[in-house]
Amino acid sequence: MFLVVFRNRKRAGLDQAAYGADAARMEELARAQPGFLSFKSYVADDGEVIALSEWADAEAARAWGSQSDHAVVQSRGRADYYQDYTLYTCDNPRTHRFERPPA
Repeated sequence: MFLVVFRNRKRAGLDQAAYGADAARMEELARAQPGFLSFKSYVADDGEVIALSEWADAEAARAWGSQSDHAVVQSRGRADYYQDYTLYTCDNPRTHRFERPPA
């Protein structure tokens, strides 16, 4: 499994409708990519967003990163949407899991 963590803060006054449409389209496209496993996004009280995506392997994640429609929206994100962001990636993260057995 390959994990991508995208931490970001939006610019003040961004076009929320345009951002929302782009975000929804990117999630739809990502889910259709070979090797896609999951995506979730969380917003902190201070406005920072953490988006987590899981991929089968690094190659699948890199292919998504260079997908043509995604590349266009990445440029738009830097120009119009994001104040700042940090991208973290990890191949085969150490995973600990707990699941309560059925009662």
